[in-house]
Amino acid sequence: MAKILVVDDDPDFVEITRAVLESGGYGVIAAANGAEALDTMRREKPDLVLLDIMMSTLLDGLSVSEEMQADPELKDLPVIILSSITDTEHAAVFPTDEYVHMNAWISKPVDPENLLRKVAQYLRETGVADEK
Repeated sequence: MAKILVVDDDPDFVEITRAVLESGGYGVIAAANGAEALDTMRREKPDLVLLDIMMSTLLDGLSVSEEMQADPELKDLPVIILSSITDTEHAAVFPTDEYVHMNAWISKPVDPENLLRKVAQYLRETGVADEK
């Protein structure tokens, strides 16, 4: 069973996402902020990360993405950004002129079928779906 890390500071969003992913046959672990996410990634070795951008700081998820890219153990871990930042007054602070470590972007609110489709796609592309 593929293990997915959900990183979001909204416990309701985490539980709804957990239910969707578990219905698709995935194992789910969670982290509520960037520091916890990086610690969990190193300890639990998830197969894929679902990462919010706005958490304990405005661009907490972006910082996580940057640290992942700099870490040889985490840089190949697929990341799907789940965020509503594009629909807020904070959209202008999101950097568009630099590389962001992500494989896909899904805007909140998240459509469960689209989420399951994207997760399956990136697990297949990384070979995880074949191994588990």
